[in-house]
Amino acid sequence: MAELKTVARPYAKAVFEVAREQGQVSEWANMLNVLATVTLEPKLKVALENPAFSAEEKANALAEVCVETTTEQGKAFLLTLAVNKRLSLLPAIYDLFLQFKLNFEKAVDVTFTSAFELSEEQTQVLAASLAKKLDRTVNLASETDASLIGGVVIRTGDLIIDGSVRGKLAKLSEAINS
Repeated sequence: MAELKTVARPYAKAVFEVAREQGQVSEWANMLNVLATVTLEPKLKVALENPAFSAEEKANALAEVCVETTTEQGKAFLLTLAVNKRLSLLPAIYDLFLQFKLNFEKAVDVTFTSAFELSEEQTQVLAASLAKKLDRTVNLASETDASLIGGVVIRTGDLIIDGSVRGKLAKLSEAINS
């Protein structure tokens, strides 16, 4: 997985820079989302990997399937990917593009899991606290997991803050056993 992201990063960065310069970050995000989703379709995936088709045929076919969202620049990008045999990287390129977009917008996606459903007021307080701590706009997604017993687990990117009772019990158990 790390290798895919390593190979996809220059493409994602380049396409993000083009989108940012043209003020079309949202449009590119939407287009890449559609293209990435379509390339995961099993029958199309087989066709895109078929060496009998030229790079141009593959790029044109993919652009034709996504004709409603694919721009002329999007078609050129698909051709570049096809020539370099990188069409399979579209999902990874999309994920990286979203990370660049969130960073550019000074926003962050945060998932918090709690043992019980939090009220709207509690959710707003948590979002405001995280926004202040992270110095970013916070896009919150919430989940409930009764196995946490109490407290919350907050996840954003590589950062995990485990304030759950289950997590504290696991740490206590580890300390006692060592």
